[in-house]
Amino acid sequence: MTLTEKPLLKVQNLKVHFYTLRGVVHALERVAFSLNRQETLGLAGETGCGKSVTARSILRLIDPPGRIISGNIAFEGQNLLALDEAAMRNIRGSKISMIMQEPKMSLNPVIRVGEQIAETLIIHDHSLNRKSAKKQAIDMLAQLGIADPTRIVRRYPHELSGGMCQRVMIAMMLVTRPQLLIADEPTSALDVTIQAQILELIQKLIRDIKTSVLMITHDLGVMAETCDRVAIMYAGDMVEMGSVRSVLKDPQHPYTQGLLQTVPDKSNPDQPLFSIKGNVPSLLEPQANCRFAPRCEYVMDRCRHELPPLYKLNGDHQAACFLHDGRGIIENVEIEN
Repeated sequence: MTLTEKPLLKVQNLKVHFYTLRGVVHALERVAFSLNRQETLGLAGETGCGKSVTARSILRLIDPPGRIISGNIAFEGQNLLALDEAAMRNIRGSKISMIMQEPKMSLNPVIRVGEQIAETLIIHDHSLNRKSAKKQAIDMLAQLGIADPTRIVRRYPHELSGGMCQRVMIAMMLVTRPQLLIADEPTSALDVTIQAQILELIQKLIRDIKTSVLMITHDLGVMAETCDRVAIMYAGDMVEMGSVRSVLKDPQHPYTQGLLQTVPDKSNPDQPLFSIKGNVPSLLEPQANCRFAPRCEYVMDRCRHELPPLYKLNGDHQAACFLHDGRGIIENVEIEN
């Protein structure tokens, strides 16, 4: 991206709450990141940290009791939060598509998969007839490496394997050639061999279509293989961002360091698995301090009372940790078991 070119997607100070019988769940607080054109950004963190809520917020798919409280989601310079529902329907599936988790749960069980892919095209191009849409659906399935796509389009989702359903879902989301693809754990329900195939297919298609990708995952290996930049989330907040190499090779937030230590060492299979001490804090409490403080080996008194800003480090590397306040980058920091 040139210095004068604006990012395709820019999220600023996004805040999302869920109003439950137990109280207000502060699901997202001050979430901010940008995604450049033809770039893949990985959004990573533990289950429940807010990755999927962030993705659904971009598409304005937060249903009651959830509510987007504040923030700005600029797509091609246009604030999506200011659009009416009719305008958003023209963007969903056309300019921004999303691969949901559990493809068999996302596909309609009583409609043939070919019709579901064709319907996506017809909704966004009223001049297209059903025959032409079906032909494009078959062509897209062929691009995904599916043998005999003419036969597959006549199948129902329950007649297909998990990997095949995932390919159908990818075809459905990419057939309109969107500018932004949100992939929410696209390989979580698949075995390792199929995972590799699906990731390779996604990468090939986004190169061909020139699509930007927001890759949501808790798998650091997937993130390392597919992403240009990464953003690490913890308890509804961004804690570290930067290029995939800088974040994974030189993590600057204690939480990121802990995450990387949880990855098993293949060269030492007998080594005990590392776990980050403590539990994720309740999101029912407003964020007035560092949420990682109760689990952090380097906690200071101010961490319990103040919210750390994102400190700018080398290049585009940023970390929300008071250890960087006036000290620059932490070097060779290790978290004890």
